[in-house]
Amino acid sequence: MTSEQQPFISHLIELRNRLLRIVAAVIIVFCCLVYFANDIYFWVSKPLLDVLPDSSSMIATGVAAPFLTPFKLTMVLSFFVAIPVVLHQIWSFIAPGLYKHEKRLILPLLFSSSLLFYAGIAFAYFVVFPLAFGFFTQIAPEGVTIATDISSYLDFVLKIFFAFGLAFEIPVAIILMVWAGVTTAKKLTEKRPYVVVGVFVLGMLLTPPDIISQTLLALPMWFLFEVGVLCSRFYQPKDTEDDDLENEQEPS
Repeated sequence: MTSEQQPFISHLIELRNRLLRIVAAVIIVFCCLVYFANDIYFWVSKPLLDVLPDSSSMIATGVAAPFLTPFKLTMVLSFFVAIPVVLHQIWSFIAPGLYKHEKRLILPLLFSSSLLFYAGIAFAYFVVFPLAFGFFTQIAPEGVTIATDISSYLDFVLKIFFAFGLAFEIPVAIILMVWAGVTTAKKLTEKRPYVVVGVFVLGMLLTPPDIISQTLLALPMWFLFEVGVLCSRFYQPKDTEDDDLENEQEPS
């Protein structure tokens, strides 16, 4: 084995170890939560149950759905809870290859990205779900009994959770693009009209086909875009930082 192959193999081994730690963290969290799987599903379904008519309830059309649906939700929740561990393992893997000034940038972004992801999920649960489900139940045609299947409901809410969690990462994405020199805050400001149209298109693509969830996703995305542009003004492009670092290291 050549000297060039050895570092590559060692990186692969380290990557495998990091992935195994991530999987182990998710499994440990899952083992702690699986006993409460039914309670967790009840908590997630509460926004719909609160607005259902007294004569309606959720149903399970599949034979194994009462068991598999809470089980699936608990698995996804375990990954959400383990995100800090996931980000820590990612950081530990890439940190040795970064300069000191790059570490000062990446570490806060990893921390803020997890908080923004959780904030997106919380916004969907506490704001979007009550409004959307209340609207859906009120416009049901006369004579139609609302009885939502638990598996269909879970698929719906998971799509919304992922859509809002990813959408709330917009400020981090903008800062990284400005830092990498892909664009600038000034250019992004000039393209604001296109961004406004773009966020509504993304809201249509990322959410189920209803105007409420689409609008409630597009408006926060627009706001987060403005926040990202504002914060990106405080970050220099990577090339500029490298030049400044070289100038500091040059002997006087």
